[in-house]
Amino acid sequence: MAKKRIPWDQYFMLQAVLISTRSTCNRLSVGASLVRDKRIIAGGYNGSVAGDAHCTDDGCYMVDGHCLRTIHAEMNAILQCAKFGEPTDGAEIYVTDFPCLQCTKMLLQAGIVKINYLRNYNNDDYAMHLIKLKQIALQQVELDQQTLSMLPFNTYLSDK
Repeated sequence: MAKKRIPWDQYFMLQAVLISTRSTCNRLSVGASLVRDKRIIAGGYNGSVAGDAHCTDDGCYMVDGHCLRTIHAEMNAILQCAKFGEPTDGAEIYVTDFPCLQCTKMLLQAGIVKINYLRNYNNDDYAMHLIKLKQIALQQVELDQQTLSMLPFNTYLSDK
């Protein structure tokens, strides 16, 4: 009998969830995986500019209800591609939380063709308008108990 494999959407979303554990934001931990041709081309989490203090160390730098210190996960993933010369045109993103308006605009300009998200988070009406205007595929991915039960956690846990 063949072993059942985790579906692609859940596989890539779990990668985004894992990446989110590196977040340095006190308010919300977000992770993103950029995928093209069923291969991860970049990942990002929300946190400070490299070399700056982290929100987890010095608190958030809040102005008008937004932390100015934090770079969003989607932006960090796109910037990783820019830094290392990896094209984003035609890729899709898996992100733990629905992208904000600024990240949505950036993703569309970067050529992202599909946005996969786990949780709704202040979904902006104008972001939804742009997604429809540009005919970007949008999918909420579920991580159900059946999918999570396929993860072999006990295999990797130490007895200590």
